[in-house]
Amino acid sequence: MNYHFFATLSRMKYIERWALMRNARHETLSEHALEVAMIAHGLCIIGNTRYGRHLNAEKAALVALYHDASEIITGDMPTPVKYRSSKIRSAYKEVEAAADEQLLSLLPEDLKPAYEAIFEPYGDPDEMYMRMLVKAADKISALIKCIEEARAGNTEFSTAAESTQSAIDKLCKESPEVRDFVKDFLPSYGRTLDELLG
Repeated sequence: MNYHFFATLSRMKYIERWALMRNARHETLSEHALEVAMIAHGLCIIGNTRYGRHLNAEKAALVALYHDASEIITGDMPTPVKYRSSKIRSAYKEVEAAADEQLLSLLPEDLKPAYEAIFEPYGDPDEMYMRMLVKAADKISALIKCIEEARAGNTEFSTAAESTQSAIDKLCKESPEVRDFVKDFLPSYGRTLDELLG
């Protein structure tokens, strides 16, 4: 029997993010997932190294790689629409959960539990904190996109940059890992290659 899980996931490269906005450079879901995975892994490493946490950085990277996989089925719901009301947000959460279930149904039964552990949030406080850092990495990735668009002269992302920066400022107060990443690494985004390597 053929199983379609990985072939379906490979379609992440066809899903464009920020669909309702004019983009100087289009970003795919695959690109976004990779960036979120690297940042989430880094946030966990910061937590373990600087704050004595016991976070599974490798699992954070995995959770991040799959965190928006449901968008293969749902498409990328624009943030202003998704959070417009609690009713829409609640309905969209149900749609995302159903899409995740549909993706998991594309696996053989013996492999399904390993992937459910990635898709479904549960666990001890360290696991839940790690998953919060994945969400923070998602926000940081969104701010990086706003920085890159502004650097390209696109003012379309200015409001998104303000609201995302506000959310990250709040996260900085709740998470020293986010605060450190924003302080130590975020200023480098938007610099030229010569500035980065020189």
